[in-house]
Amino acid sequence: MSINFDNYQNIVTMFFEKSKTMKTKPYLWKKNNNIFESLSWEDVELAVKSIARSLIDLGILKGDRVVILSENRPEWQIADLAIMSIGAITVPVYTTSTTADYSHVINHSGARCMIISSHELCVKALPAVESSNDCKNVIKINDDGKSYSNPVNILQWNDLIKHQEKDNYVFDEEIKSIKRTDTACIIYTSGTGGNPKGVMLSHGAMLSNCTGAQILLKKLLEGMDEIKFLSWLPLSHSYEHTLQFFTLGIGAQVYYSEGIDKLVVNMGEVSPHFMTAVPRFYDSLHTRISQGLKKQGKLSQTLFAATLRLGKKKYNGEKLSFTENFTNSILDKLVRRKVNKRFGGSLKALISGGSALNFEVGLYLTALGLPLLQGYGQTETAPVVSANPPEKVKLDTVGPLFHGVKVKIADDGEILVSGENVMNGYWNDTDATSKTLIDGWIHTGDIGEFDEEDYLKITDRKKDILVNAGGDNISPSRVEAKLDIEPEIAQSMLYGDFKNYLVAVIVPNKDFALNWAKENSKDQNLESIVKEDDFNKIIKEVVNRVNKNLSVIEQVRKFILIDHEFTIENSMMTPSMKVRRFVVKDKYGDQLEKLY
Repeated sequence: MSINFDNYQNIVTMFFEKSKTMKTKPYLWKKNNNIFESLSWEDVELAVKSIARSLIDLGILKGDRVVILSENRPEWQIADLAIMSIGAITVPVYTTSTTADYSHVINHSGARCMIISSHELCVKALPAVESSNDCKNVIKINDDGKSYSNPVNILQWNDLIKHQEKDNYVFDEEIKSIKRTDTACIIYTSGTGGNPKGVMLSHGAMLSNCTGAQILLKKLLEGMDEIKFLSWLPLSHSYEHTLQFFTLGIGAQVYYSEGIDKLVVNMGEVSPHFMTAVPRFYDSLHTRISQGLKKQGKLSQTLFAATLRLGKKKYNGEKLSFTENFTNSILDKLVRRKVNKRFGGSLKALISGGSALNFEVGLYLTALGLPLLQGYGQTETAPVVSANPPEKVKLDTVGPLFHGVKVKIADDGEILVSGENVMNGYWNDTDATSKTLIDGWIHTGDIGEFDEEDYLKITDRKKDILVNAGGDNISPSRVEAKLDIEPEIAQSMLYGDFKNYLVAVIVPNKDFALNWAKENSKDQNLESIVKEDDFNKIIKEVVNRVNKNLSVIEQVRKFILIDHEFTIENSMMTPSMKVRRFVVKDKYGDQLEKLY
């Protein structure tokens, strides 16, 4: 399954070459009527050519932008490859975004066409299309018979494929003209500090990342005749977007999950070998396993505790006695195999990226036998900069650098990145580009260092560092990670720039709060629970427990409890699950100030 990604000038050449060798083998899988059904490589190629010809008929030219708005499904990749096949540029957007977000992306990118999957998404997106200057054509994937009053030309996906199957138009010349340095996609960043910026990624940037991924996973991939990936992280996220070209290159089968609610069920059905996710998923996995354990009998709890103790000991490189080694091998069969089986039983790697993985969560899951590899990157770096190799995982780091990536640490500790994986710049934003991409080096805004084995460690976000009244620099993410791992707390955000001490916004764990209310005969709604003095005392005890493991300047003295989580819908989280601190501060700033 090995492939030399460096041999290809562009992604679409790689796809068509791979399709010729794979032919009728299954490639993309999707649930239909509760059963996973596949499209072969030939099926996908035919659809790619049909949609590409349809885009040409609509007047889409090389360099034009086409927006994709869809959940993860085979048509997503087909649309992506079709757009790139004619030298046009893919602009992915999140299904969770608002009409205003779509309007910004469509107008800022100057998109000329939009591909939308469903009626629900059409309702949100068509007003944005209608108000745009250039985008007047929509290709709708689901053929559900719905009609719209918006003055927009809507074409049906299936109709286009049937019509184009009879067309013998060949666009080989268009493909040959696409260079490695040409922009393949514009991915709009999450916008933790305001409006998102359009990151231009070249074919070469993503292909170079694929080379790095293949080197990283080489030993795990050796001898595998069949490779299965489960895709659930949005394809509009640069992480999953680049990954799809890696899976394409190695000839893997891709199963599209039905969503976060059915993710564990899908893992059991598919038995994937690999899956990527952001740390928030692993946090919830840790909570789910921990809460489920409380309902088990004493024997199960004892075995579980022993598994964690010995697993952590082994990870830390501590020598196990003969008895411990024997016990640990028994626990492999009694506990770890059972845990792995819940996730399909075939996992070779769970890859974490997008933001910092909580060390305790990582250690917990590793001790249970889940093969967790943490990496690091940004949309601007296509996206991976470094990742932990399966041969030696160091959970407090983000691993050695990917092949072809260069990193240097600036005098102030900022991580600077250079290499083919670096973006072409921000679309239509020369000022932002000149501030981020300086002399070929991306200024990441992350603070980091290398350890003695050249594993990269991320210590904080440059702009998120709090400076207290005494001039001390404090890492809010470090403290928040320690708060968020507590079972009583779901989320937190620190506050305290130029103050004498730190305070926090805390979101209690909903299940814990409702159970507390039930046991104490209180109203079972969060709005009233967070106002209860007795409940606040419990959270105070939790905060005090965390404070014992923090330095004096890091300790949280006071907090406010709120009755709803930070979410994408309330704009307190980005689509890639990062907290928008400025939005939280804007909403709760007055209450936080009153704590001083």
